[in-house]
Amino acid sequence: MAVQAAWTPTDDGVTVSVRATPRGGRDAVEGIVELADGRRALKARVSAAPEDGKANAALARLLAKLLDVPVAKIELASGATARLKTFRISGDAAAIIAKLMAL
Repeated sequence: MAVQAAWTPTDDGVTVSVRATPRGGRDAVEGIVELADGRRALKARVSAAPEDGKANAALARLLAKLLDVPVAKIELASGATARLKTFRISGDAAAIIAKLMAL
């Protein structure tokens, strides 16, 4: 079985799976983690608390900074209240994936 990446190219960008740790003390991506079901996700932590969407917004800002895209191009597609989230990032898929691989 082929190893699945934590991201998938789409027609208008990339979807990225993120395993989030709110109240993590700092904002950082710490690599890729393999989930129990074999899928992969970016392992990220943010210092924001998981209340009123603050941690989700902090994750979007972190991804925007690391991938050098406007935060307006990043949308939480699923997992608003879950630890595992999916973000949709609009833009040049090849360029975004190259930056993800560099993380």
